[in-house]
Amino acid sequence: MLLNVIPTPARPRSRRVTAALLASAVSVCLIAASAPDPAVPLGVGDRLFPTLGNPGYDVESYDLRFTYPGSNDKPLTAVTTIDAVTTETLDRVNLDFAHGSVRSVEVDGAPARFTRAGEDLVVTPDEPLPAGSPLRITVRHTSDPVSAKGQDGGWVRTKDGLAMAAQADAAHLVYPCNDHPSDKALFTIHVTAPDAYTVVANGLPEGTRRARGTTTWTYRTGHPMATELTQVSIGRSAVLHRRGPHGLPVRDVIPRADRAALEPWLRKTPGQIAWMESKVGRYPFETYGLLMAQAQTGFELETQTLSLFEKELFTQSVYPKWYVDSIMVHELSHQWFGNSVAPRTWSDVWLNEGHATWYEALYAEEKAHQPMEKRMKAAYRLSDSWRAAGGPPARPKGPKPGQKISIFRPNVYDGAALVLYALRQEIGRPAFERLERTWVSVNRDGAASTADFTDLASAVAARDLSGFFEAWLYGEKTPPMPGHPDWRSDAPKAGKKA
Repeated sequence: MLLNVIPTPARPRSRRVTAALLASAVSVCLIAASAPDPAVPLGVGDRLFPTLGNPGYDVESYDLRFTYPGSNDKPLTAVTTIDAVTTETLDRVNLDFAHGSVRSVEVDGAPARFTRAGEDLVVTPDEPLPAGSPLRITVRHTSDPVSAKGQDGGWVRTKDGLAMAAQADAAHLVYPCNDHPSDKALFTIHVTAPDAYTVVANGLPEGTRRARGTTTWTYRTGHPMATELTQVSIGRSAVLHRRGPHGLPVRDVIPRADRAALEPWLRKTPGQIAWMESKVGRYPFETYGLLMAQAQTGFELETQTLSLFEKELFTQSVYPKWYVDSIMVHELSHQWFGNSVAPRTWSDVWLNEGHATWYEALYAEEKAHQPMEKRMKAAYRLSDSWRAAGGPPARPKGPKPGQKISIFRPNVYDGAALVLYALRQEIGRPAFERLERTWVSVNRDGAASTADFTDLASAVAARDLSGFFEAWLYGEKTPPMPGHPDWRSDAPKAGKKA
């Protein structure tokens, strides 16, 4: 994600549950199993979002079916089917779902009881589910594109239809799910809409089916995906096709009337993919492209294989062209950092945004002669203030009430890129570049933590970097910059709050 686009060194504008992650929640799960009443919201113990995700099962795939009524202010009818494997014996199953009505729930084909608890849908099958067993849950529900009070994200209402923005925890405002990035799964998405509309979603198309003035579009992902990266575009859109490196299919979704104006920007993408591949290795997914939405979102978003952008970023001459280019690379680089390699917890978000900011800045340096060192020196000057306001990069402060995306502060953007700059200064460019390539290779299609990154960095550098990372990732004050002992960070302003 990229928030508040402004061309300054400060953050410009812009996102399998493992045994270790589940350990803290197992006792909660067992208590729930032994005392089934009352139903309570659960979570996987995420420090920033305690009730997000659910223990006791691992999702393998989602099948999402939406029917769009032709108006973006009316609920869509929907069916969500979840295939999972239980990791504990469960008397009931919690799903994240907070914005829509539920008509019925089935577990393994049999009707099941259900109730709501906070932002959870709590499902009780007739018989307990043993550990290690396959599980299929089918929920017939509505999906409301009109935001409820205090619930941001999910569907984005565009001028001609809908798109999705589910980061950080808004997928469950659209469909029932295990809404935590550590539990990645494969997706199949079907959308039925009036014939005048075009639908594009994550992954590659599986075909269309026409019936009585409507068309059903089907898309399937080739790699597991976190729920926060779901994308569905419904609009009166044009879809433009081109080829990227190695014959990669690239498709862009744009308003039909803006094709000529947007084409000069869109033709840049294959070259940007090739540039990223030269830095970190082959593109990790089956397709890529840009979704240029006619909407005011306040951010750009790295939804998997189809990044979401505000169309006006490209049609209004507010920012230098080199800067817009670098923003395109920011979201592209997330396909490696944040999408292919998902954060284990939301406290690891610096690994997403710090790397995306790093490659954004590196691209600007190499392609537009915007010096990386100048940007990093400016970031260093502000770093203590960012840490005071938002916490150190790997221990960010929690979101503001009612503003879930407020975890995306400068400390996890330029503040985290500054950590990567310091690391390159500390271990040298060759070791740093080996680390980057190795990181995305060994963790491809998975989820990884800050500890995983720091351990790998020490292995690649062939020395213990734990002291370096403790200071740079968790310290209240910014450590001295290796190679630049003269750099200074301004003291935080009194009264500055996150």
